[in-house]
Amino acid sequence: MDSVTEFLSSLGPQFDWLPDWATSLVVMSAATLLAWWLHSVVFAALERWVAGQNLFRRSLTSRMRGPSLLAAFMLAIALAASIAPLTGGAAAAVQQFMIVGIVIVIGWFSITALHVWTVVYLRRFKLDSEDNLLARKHVTQSRILERIARTLIVILTFAAALMTFDSFRQYGVGLLASAGAVSLVLGLALQPMLKNLIAGIQLAITQPIRIEDALVVDNESGHVEEITSTYVVIRLWDWRRMIVPLSYFIEQPFQNWTRESSALIGAVFLYVDFTVPVAELREKFEEIVRASRLWDGRVVTLQLTDFKESTMEIRMLVSAGTAPRTFDLRCEVREKMIAFIRQRYPDALPHTRTDIRDERSKPAAKTTAH
Repeated sequence: MDSVTEFLSSLGPQFDWLPDWATSLVVMSAATLLAWWLHSVVFAALERWVAGQNLFRRSLTSRMRGPSLLAAFMLAIALAASIAPLTGGAAAAVQQFMIVGIVIVIGWFSITALHVWTVVYLRRFKLDSEDNLLARKHVTQSRILERIARTLIVILTFAAALMTFDSFRQYGVGLLASAGAVSLVLGLALQPMLKNLIAGIQLAITQPIRIEDALVVDNESGHVEEITSTYVVIRLWDWRRMIVPLSYFIEQPFQNWTRESSALIGAVFLYVDFTVPVAELREKFEEIVRASRLWDGRVVTLQLTDFKESTMEIRMLVSAGTAPRTFDLRCEVREKMIAFIRQRYPDALPHTRTDIRDERSKPAAKTTAH
């Protein structure tokens, strides 16, 4: 503290009028600017050095610019505070600022490293591939765990920063000691958040749903677009978005069309007259399916499954690699089979028979004379 004052006095009497707070501000500002310049130089050299390293090191270095700059500022202010003519209150404030800054830097470093590791890890999996079951599994698990870990890091960082203040630390100890009704109310208030947090951990482990899974929820079909720490975003077939709490997928039944694989079997029904030759329909159906680029070569079946009052029910089963391809294949089969029947057996489509009799052919009614 005396060293800076003596240095300024040695420069001449024109600096004697500066108060201690102004001197401290000048010293800390100079130290901050020097730290910013040194950080720019060192960080540029570090980026050149890691240019030939692996992807994780390059990505981590590029994203650490912010946390490392904050750490450099903390170090510069700490060094400046040791020589600046600070008063007792100002020194305590700077010390408190330094402690909180260190806690924030550690939390920031942790979140950044976690995100970079997750992104680099998931680069090896491609969701747009034909067989993406393994990719969806790892992407879902990694993203859910990353969000949970990031939430916990933020909570722990905020709590650690608050605990550096004596007043908040004493309040926290008193709140924990009182427990009782306060703890019960707090637990009830946090129940929805904790419920979804626990559900997120269960989903990450058991994985009843994954990113890009095809689901049917409340009679709405769509694909899982995003899984956050509290809810799931489902992209419906008409581009609407359904927001569903995580706990729903633990407590309520739903359909997952891509649980074990992306392939699905689709059904197409025809209702035709009894006179249609089923064998010829089966031959045409197989011809249509085998010529389609959507078919995966696994299932192609035509069966007469039921009789109705005036028609017979024919069920056609086809399979495709994904749910959208299965839907498109069903539409293609339906259109081409109807066109074939209309062209080859136009009278075999469902129709209503009406029996019309000539009234003149009825016997005359007998009359009685009075």
